[in-house]
Amino acid sequence: MIQAADPPLFLASASAGRAAVLQSAGLAFTAEPARVDEDALKESALAEGIGVADTALLLADAKARRLSHRRPQALVVAGDQMLVCEDRRFDKPDSLAAARAQLTFLRGRTHALPTAVVCWRDGGRIWHHVATPRLTMRRFTDAFLDAYLALEGEALLGSVGAYRVEGPGLQLFERIEGAQDAILGLPMLPLLGFLRQHGVLAA
Repeated sequence: MIQAADPPLFLASASAGRAAVLQSAGLAFTAEPARVDEDALKESALAEGIGVADTALLLADAKARRLSHRRPQALVVAGDQMLVCEDRRFDKPDSLAAARAQLTFLRGRTHALPTAVVCWRDGGRIWHHVATPRLTMRRFTDAFLDAYLALEGEALLGSVGAYRVEGPGLQLFERIEGAQDAILGLPMLPLLGFLRQHGVLAA
């Protein structure tokens, strides 16, 4: 058996992308959203001068904590991701116009995607990891950008970067440093290592 039945594994997220990353690694889990006020947490973190990597960890931790209180015997996994470029922080765009403005700003620049994953069990955090992929966009033309937005449409609104590197969004880039799974929202190799160490996965 590759994965132990106990403890049950829960993903504290409604993200289809994070669920897909777990599924692709062959993990059995239940996805259950943990409702937290992400905007309030981000605003508080910014006001307190908390960096983007620590903010991603703060958000992931809040989600895992919320679900762990409901599922204390489960091993709860949660992740979160921030995007920062030249000290400017970005959230998921709320419209295609906002996505266009964001991609226009990122064009020709390198941005970072601090991506946190945490695990909780029995009411406490037992592990965490933060990866920071760095991505450099090429100087694409306005015509390419318009065609890309038309092709992808509102699917872009679910991404903090307003792109999907697992799809045509890969054409936006000239250089990517970091693991694909971390870019998609969950740094899987560190997580799998933790699960093996704790007997959840076969060594």
